[in-house]
Amino acid sequence: MTSQETGTLSSTPRTTDSDESPAPWHDLPAEQQPAWPDGAELRRVVTALRTAPPLVFAGECDQLRSRLAAVARGEAFLLQGGDCAETFEGVSADQVSGKLKTLLQMGMVLTYAGSVPVVKVGRLAGQYAKPRSSATETREGVTLPVYRGDAVNGQAFTDEQRRPDPHRLMRAYHASSATLNLVRAFMTGGYGGLRQLHAWNRDFVRTSPAGRRYEALAREIDHALSFMAACGSEPDERLTNEFYASHEALLLDYEGALTRIDSRTGERYDTSAHMVWIGERTRRLDGAHIAFAASVRNPVGVKLGPSTTPQEVVDLVERLDPAREPGRLTLISRMGAAKVRDRLPALVEKVQATGAQVVWACDPMHGNTFTTASGRKTRRFDDVLDEVRGFFEVHDGLGGYAGGIHVELTGEDVTECVGGGHDILPDQLELRYETACDPRLNRGQALDLAFMVSEVHRASRTRRTARAGARA
Repeated sequence: MTSQETGTLSSTPRTTDSDESPAPWHDLPAEQQPAWPDGAELRRVVTALRTAPPLVFAGECDQLRSRLAAVARGEAFLLQGGDCAETFEGVSADQVSGKLKTLLQMGMVLTYAGSVPVVKVGRLAGQYAKPRSSATETREGVTLPVYRGDAVNGQAFTDEQRRPDPHRLMRAYHASSATLNLVRAFMTGGYGGLRQLHAWNRDFVRTSPAGRRYEALAREIDHALSFMAACGSEPDERLTNEFYASHEALLLDYEGALTRIDSRTGERYDTSAHMVWIGERTRRLDGAHIAFAASVRNPVGVKLGPSTTPQEVVDLVERLDPAREPGRLTLISRMGAAKVRDRLPALVEKVQATGAQVVWACDPMHGNTFTTASGRKTRRFDDVLDEVRGFFEVHDGLGGYAGGIHVELTGEDVTECVGGGHDILPDQLELRYETACDPRLNRGQALDLAFMVSEVHRASRTRRTARAGARA
């Protein structure tokens, strides 16, 4: 999050779904929308959201788009991460600072290992809705609506809690505002200072069972900071103090109500987040979600699962990035470790042939989920890392750039994914299984991943440099 509020908004916010200007997605099929029981109450909430202050500013979205353009050119790396599903109860200074601290530490490791800036984008301040594979859930013969995230209904398996409530959209707005305020306060207060981050990473290296593996990189960072101090040149803290917010643009009533017209350009911006993405379940080309993403100026992303065809990806590029603008579109592959090396190459080759400069990022979480004998959904840390390796291998083999990772994580010491430096076992998942939806990496596993990805990224960068030298 940057403290600079660049860009202004029209004094009377206009939404893309107003009566005067019908939304371009209004009459299209919209997947994964709640069955709101009271349409009149929904309209009242949406009307209130239309006049609410923006959560982010158009100029901040433009700045992120420029940072992502550098990623698309191979000059930076994208780190996107945070909760699978945020909860209203999770808006506390401790929980927000834990996620922020973890992402900043990961960013610092990746920055020094790859010798490129890291663009840090949180899955926070808006990730209050989740797509689900079924509309209902049955327990002991009782069937109720499925939990769709705190912006829609409650987790408790009761008729009252599971009934979709449009007033939760307003609660999601206020929770997102509170989270963004906390992030801005932490960042402007020096939370992202390089020396502080390195001290935290040093502590992790010292206490991690896998710490010896990371000692060499930690020493390199020590030497770099010491050299800067000796030369009287302190690190540019502006790079570490940039942090952006993102979430899945799932609930179109909410996203449309927070869409505004930028007074500088007349362009539409979704002011609920700097970046939004469209999920695997809602990316149909003739659907409302893709039409919504095409209508806003924010950087946008699309999740691509193993069933995605090369032609579908080309059609998505044509629809969402017709001007071929670097930084506009991020394609987030979520293939699974067993499929990434087979399914991803054809997609990358097809996009390369279009000449589009998109950001390619890897979501190594969703394709590697499985259920234990006890009924808990989890992920193996080794599978997560293997998918990242496969992602880099594919791009290296095609002469492209593996631009980033997109992970579900928390700053808490939860036990939701198995493996990692502390080697969480399946029978230990019950100790602290706290996610509202899918399993997340805990702080130690997230930092393990950052150090390991840094090794993969550095090796990939070396190969790219060697290829460039050979061509010259």
